[in-house]
Amino acid sequence: MKTKILTFSAMCIVVNIVFGMFVDMLNIPFLFLDTVGTILGAVTLGPLWGALIGGCTNLVLGVITGPTNIPFALVNIVLGLVVGYVAKKKEFGYKEAVIVGIMLAVICPLVGTPISVLMFGGISGSGADLLVGFFMKTGQSIFTSAFIPRIISNIVDKPLSCIMVVFFLKSMPKGFIQGFRDSSKIKSLKGL
Repeated sequence: MKTKILTFSAMCIVVNIVFGMFVDMLNIPFLFLDTVGTILGAVTLGPLWGALIGGCTNLVLGVITGPTNIPFALVNIVLGLVVGYVAKKKEFGYKEAVIVGIMLAVICPLVGTPISVLMFGGISGSGADLLVGFFMKTGQSIFTSAFIPRIISNIVDKPLSCIMVVFFLKSMPKGFIQGFRDSSKIKSLKGL
């Protein structure tokens, strides 16, 4: 069972990286999809595995694309914990996906903005940097200038990522997901 969980976790990390790079290549505004694997792992395996998947994603990205991704591991860890705890307590259907996605659209920028401000002056190397510059020119504080564009982009990205995970879970064979669940530790998804 540990081998299956580790393999599934590695697959979730690959999903994060591939989806994130694909969206980045297409330059789709307000969309990242780089946390779909973390959300999938957190819903399926629980909060601690979700946090581990999220943190490891940023470590791998730090090696592949550059070390600037490593400090943001904290954002992905928090995301994994939040989604995992919600999925553990409630059924993770489409309604919950939208609600959790909106929560994450606020929580993730609250965690990521201070990292961006302290380490990189509010700039993250994404398209949102144009908005950061705009808000700074209008006299906003550096925190506000870095926070508002993150909220705007996450309000689209996080609910969509959560909805995609519910769709994936409902499309998978019931036995596949159930094989990862330990009924004493992880609440099963109703309706799957």
